[in-house]
Amino acid sequence: MNQKEIGELRRRFRPEKNAISRIYGCYVNSRREVIAYVDGSLGTMPQEEAEKYLELLKKALSGTPGKNLIDMVFSTRQVVDSEEHRRLMALRDSQLRDREIREEFYRKVIDSLEMDGSNYLILLAHDSYDLPHRDRNGDRQAGDSEEVFSYIVCCICPVKDGKPALGYCPGEQEFHSCLSLQIVAPPELGFLFPAFDDRTANIYSALAYTHKPDQLHQEFLDAIFHIEEPPMSAGEQKEAFESALAQSLEGACSLGVVQAVHERLTLRIEEHKESKDPEPLAVTAKEVGGILRDCGVAEEQVEAFCQSCGKQFGEGAALAPANLIDSRRFEVKTGEATISLAPERSYLVEDRVIDGRRYLLIPVDETLEVNGLPVE
Repeated sequence: MNQKEIGELRRRFRPEKNAISRIYGCYVNSRREVIAYVDGSLGTMPQEEAEKYLELLKKALSGTPGKNLIDMVFSTRQVVDSEEHRRLMALRDSQLRDREIREEFYRKVIDSLEMDGSNYLILLAHDSYDLPHRDRNGDRQAGDSEEVFSYIVCCICPVKDGKPALGYCPGEQEFHSCLSLQIVAPPELGFLFPAFDDRTANIYSALAYTHKPDQLHQEFLDAIFHIEEPPMSAGEQKEAFESALAQSLEGACSLGVVQAVHERLTLRIEEHKESKDPEPLAVTAKEVGGILRDCGVAEEQVEAFCQSCGKQFGEGAALAPANLIDSRRFEVKTGEATISLAPERSYLVEDRVIDGRRYLLIPVDETLEVNGLPVE
C-alpha cells in the first residue's frame, strides 16, 4: 500500500465517515487472562467515547510505510489453504459478528504476544467502504461505486496505571490524594486486512503496524500471519546494510565512501519528499553498488557487497533508504569523541594522517564556541 491509499482509509475514522457498527475487543492482564470483553455499538456510544475508539484504530494506519507500516505478503499456498489466512478471512467475511471466531483470534494473540508484563487492550472493527469513482488525477467523481471494500482493522494498546495526584472533592470542598483510572495508551501494534492495493481488496496481503520500528513483535506477526519470509525491522535492515558495507569493502570502507553513500541516499530521500510521490521510495543493492563504483571501489568488492545484500535481504530486494541511514544527522565517532553534523555538512569532516597519527579535521570559520562560550 502506498501513502495515498493509507491516507484515504485514515480519513474514514470519523463518526460521520465510516460504516463501523460495533467495536469488539478484550482487556488482558499480565498473566494472559481476559479481564473483560468489549462489544459496543458505535452509534449508541457518547460521541467523545466513540471518537476515542476510532482514534485508537486510526493509529494502526499511521507512520512511515516500510518502517512503521509493513506489507505482509501471503504465499499462494497460504491463501489457498492455511489456518492463518482462513482465520483472517473468517473475521472479515463474518464482519466480526461470530463470537467463536473472535475468541479464537483473541486466544491466538494472547498466547503469542509478549508485552513486557503489562496489561493491554485488543480492539477490532469492521468497515465497509463504498468506493467512490476517481478520475485519472485522483479527483472524486459523482456516480455509483463499482466496489465495496470490506476490511478489518485491529490494534493492541498497552493499558497503564494513572499516577497518584491531588484531586478536588466537591462534597468535602477539599483536596485529597486520589489515583486516576487506568489509561489506554496509543497502540503498540496492529494490522489491516486485506490490503487496499490500487484501491481494491488484495487478500494476498495485509498491512502490519508497529509503534516502534525496531520492535516488530515477530512472535505476534508469526502467530497471526506466519509469513514464510518474516520482515526485518528498520533497525535490523540498517545493521545488515552496514555489515554488508564493512565486510565486503574491508579497507576500502573509508570515511569518504561512507560520506558519499550517506549523501546520495539522503538526497534521494529529500527529492522523494519534494516530489510528493505516494509510492514508497526504494533502492536496490545494485544502485548502491553504482555509488561505490563512483567512489573508486574495486569491482570485486562491489560484487561482494551486492552478493552480501542478496543473502541478507533477498536477491533484487527493494530497500528503503530511510531504514538504511539516518538522514537527519551524520555522526563520526572515535573512542574519545563524537562529532555530529547536519547531513548536508558531512563534507566538512575529513581524516588525515599527520606525523604518523590519524586525525579528524573540521575547518573553523570566524566563530568558535566551547559550551556556548565564544573563544579565540
